[in-house]
Amino acid sequence: MNILSYIFGSVFGFSLIWIPILHASIVLLFGLYLISARRPVGVAFAWFLIVILVPLIGISLYILIGERPVGRKLTRKIVRMNHEYEKITQDMRQQYLADRKRLPLEGQALSLLAESRNGSPVVAGNKIELHTDSLKILQLFINEIHQAKKSLHLEFYIWALGGDADKVGEALIAAAKRGVACRVLLDSLGSKDWFKSKWPARFRSAGIQVTEALPIQLGRFQFRRADLRLHRKIFVIDGAIVWTGSMNMVDPRTFKQDSGVGEWVDAMVRIEGPVAAQFELTFAFDWSVDNPRIQHFNDREPPASPHEGAALAQEFSSGPVYRDDILYQVLLSAIMDARQELTITTPYFGPDDGLIQALMAAAGRGVKVTLIVPKLNDSTLVAWSSKSFYSDLMSAGVQIAEFHGGLLHTKSLLIDKRIAIFGSVNFDQRSLRLNFEISLIVYNEAFCAKLENLIETYLQQSDFVDPKVWARRPHWHHYLENAAHLASPLL
Repeated sequence: MNILSYIFGSVFGFSLIWIPILHASIVLLFGLYLISARRPVGVAFAWFLIVILVPLIGISLYILIGERPVGRKLTRKIVRMNHEYEKITQDMRQQYLADRKRLPLEGQALSLLAESRNGSPVVAGNKIELHTDSLKILQLFINEIHQAKKSLHLEFYIWALGGDADKVGEALIAAAKRGVACRVLLDSLGSKDWFKSKWPARFRSAGIQVTEALPIQLGRFQFRRADLRLHRKIFVIDGAIVWTGSMNMVDPRTFKQDSGVGEWVDAMVRIEGPVAAQFELTFAFDWSVDNPRIQHFNDREPPASPHEGAALAQEFSSGPVYRDDILYQVLLSAIMDARQELTITTPYFGPDDGLIQALMAAAGRGVKVTLIVPKLNDSTLVAWSSKSFYSDLMSAGVQIAEFHGGLLHTKSLLIDKRIAIFGSVNFDQRSLRLNFEISLIVYNEAFCAKLENLIETYLQQSDFVDPKVWARRPHWHHYLENAAHLASPLL
């Protein structure tokens, strides 16, 4: 110690006694900041622990990914344009006010909550088809592109290279050359390989407008959090037909085949009817936000969509800065409203204590709660963290099924076989609080029956976790799960 003290004192000009003082000061100041920021308790404690253990690294990480900023300039733009967006949705709510009366009693509260936070009202007259074969979906995308007359708007987290995803790109180029207005909005991180490829230049040369959402720039890390991502999946044809769901623009035969989890298993819905205008409006909003030349949103009008079916539905979008925490509130409300059955499918399971308690409470009051997750996951940390919740959930009566037919990527919530929430949202904190997400709430028993049939096929390829067998797992599993659980608020 005397030698180290001499070295530090002679070289750096201070005694080792200042190291613990400096450490304590950093921890204290950071703790005071967390208190003032009023972060969620689990998140705050996780960050506080990191800063205690590795103060300088912890502070650096917190600056990069600890807050939820999208940048001061972009925040101002989103807030300004959101006011303009709200004026449009106010007119939309008045237009479809009568459709609210057609809601079943058990869906009224959920619908009003979603509308109050998002602006999109429930609308009748929708035709909603459920599609579950990814290769067929890609071919249907190509068919839609060939038949498009006016516009094609695509918004995805990932556009992966290779396979039939490339055929979709070729179809878009052909559509643009025959005069169809094409816009493609892709997340900078999720589609990084695509942006590095020949495709952006080919698209632009054909007249396709391409925008890179939330670009990652090292110089902006201190102003914009790097891991806030555009996670939506939206494909709009002529402003009248919409595809949405869990599937990115990928060919499952070639996508992430080196991860050792098999092919990704997805589902999408095809929508015709008035709710399509809500998705078109969200795309227009996102496109305007991510294009610096567009400063206002008051020139956007939702297209008129004829009634094509009998389904009641509403869209809701979410993300940091605007319409904050809507997904958390809607999901919590949906769980609390369940009276008979509640089934969740999600590839990534990492909720906070509030949602865990809601699921346990639902099971405790007699609701049949079933959670379906993939047996193998492409994220090791997420896999271990998810397992940390198993014991508490199963002790409350929640059934947990592990899907072994690939990486189950479908994200859905089925409530009492009468209400479905379907879209891009994972049941984790990243989707609920960080990413820009999109979902569809469907109040229609016929659609719910189709989703129930799909869930049944997933269960046929799943193994239910036996609570007694689970309790006998190796002790080192406990430690890994609990260690991963500490990081769950940050995943």
